[in-house]
Amino acid sequence: MSYELVVFDWDGTLMDSTAVIAASLQEACRDVGIAVPSEHDAKYVIGLNLAATFDHVAPGLDEEGRRRLAERYRHHFLARENEMPLYGGVREMLDDLLVRGHRLAVATGKARRGLDRALEATGLRDKFEVTRCADEGFAKPHPEMLLMLLDIAGVAAGGAVMVGDTTHDLELAANAGVDGVAVSYGAHAEALLATRPAKARFSSVADLHRWLATGG
Repeated sequence: MSYELVVFDWDGTLMDSTAVIAASLQEACRDVGIAVPSEHDAKYVIGLNLAATFDHVAPGLDEEGRRRLAERYRHHFLARENEMPLYGGVREMLDDLLVRGHRLAVATGKARRGLDRALEATGLRDKFEVTRCADEGFAKPHPEMLLMLLDIAGVAAGGAVMVGDTTHDLELAANAGVDGVAVSYGAHAEALLATRPAKARFSSVADLHRWLATGG
C-alpha cells in the first residue's frame, strides 16, 4: 500500500455530473442574456468555485449580474441534481480500497451543502474520513484544500495521492507536493490533461481501481 490517503475529486471523478453542470451553466448564461459558453468552455471550469467560473465564462459581469447568474445556475442544477449517478464501479472501488486499509478523502469544487447532499443521496458519507469544499477556504488549484486534508488526516504529502478529472486537480496536487492521478472520463479531455504532470493516467474507473488496489 504505497498511498495511505487517497483523495478524490467529486464531480467528473466519482459522480457522472459534468454534462448536468455544463448544461446548467449554459442555461444560466442564456437566462441572464450573456454569451453562452461552448460545452468545452463550460466543462473547463468544472472544479473551480463560482467566482473563478464566472471570471472565465463571464468576464466583466458586474456584481448584480454575477448574483443573478449564480441564482440561475443553482436553479438549473438543483432541478437536475437527481439525474447524476456515480460512475459504474465507483462504489466497489471505494469499498475495496477501504478493505485494503486505505483512508479516503474528498477535495471538491462543490460548496459544502452541495457535497453533503451528494454524500447523503449516494450513501457514501461514511466512506470518507475527511472532506474539503471550495467554500471552506481557497479553491482549486490553490494548495490549501489539499494541505488541510493532509493536516487533518495526519498524513505527509508523500503518503497521499490526488485523483481528479481536470487540470485544476492536477495543479492542486502539484501545488501541495502530492502525486496527482488523471482520469479522462470526466470534464477534461485526455489531450488537455496531458498538459499537466501526473503520476498515472486512466480512461476508466476499472483501470484506476486496479492501479490503486495494487499499490500505485
